Amino acid sequence: MNQTERRQYLIRALLDEQPQYRRITIPSDEAEQRQLLRGLFNVRMPGRIGDEFLRIQDEYLQEVTRQKGVTGLKELTPIEPGIYLWQGDITTLACDAIVNAANAGMTGCYQPCHNCIDNCIHTYAGVQLRNVCAEIMEKQGYEEPTGRAKITPAFNLPSRYVIHTVGPIVQGRLTKRHEEQLASCYRSCLQLAEENGCISIAFCCISTGVFGFPQDRAAKIAVETVRTYRATNHSSIEVIFNVFQNRDHELYRDLLGQHR
Repeated sequence: MNQTERRQYLIRALLDEQPQYRRITIPSDEAEQRQLLRGLFNVRMPGRIGDEFLRIQDEYLQEVTRQKGVTGLKELTPIEPGIYLWQGDITTLACDAIVNAANAGMTGCYQPCHNCIDNCIHTYAGVQLRNVCAEIMEKQGYEEPTGRAKITPAFNLPSRYVIHTVGPIVQGRLTKRHEEQLASCYRSCLQLAEENGCISIAFCCISTGVFGFPQDRAAKIAVETVRTYRATNHSSIEVIFNVFQNRDHELYRDLLGQHR
């Protein structure tokens, strides 16, 4: 199968799973097909799916990532010892663990084609990620508390693991509690990464999107927490601050390289 054939197979299979979608016609335009497939991935509830689907899905997603281009840690230059700043798509980053800014349900974003990092990571990891997250949460029996973390395989992403953490939601005034919770996210992820043998981890900008945490304060907390963790624990874990927006890149660039 080529990519077009794989994509159309996956679309048909996902449409056939849901009776309400079976009358949807697969568009002829490639971009529209990609958008439809992503939306179908996003709305699919956790549940078993056939081995043939998973094989074709994995081939498709791995080729998508290959075409986008993968960036490895060795291609980056540290901005200070053990700490990097990289602007780009975290789903194309090859390191031991990438951090997902999750919601309390921990099974991903169900809004079709939403541009949040939770949606992007679940889309390009494949349906296995939502399934394993659902299993973890079913065993836990309650929503994930803010400031903690869970680790899963990364499946079709170039990283080894995804570490999921729920950041604080800021509605109105930023409080000390919000700041403590955000710092806890970073510490929890670092600790969990090292417990699982990771020597590198990439952080997204936790809570600064729809969760409303002010970008400047979030960046300062992130940098301070990582520096303190590495120093206090004599840790050699390499940390990549991954940013997407130019504003975040400017904030981290100004904070990094300046020791306390």
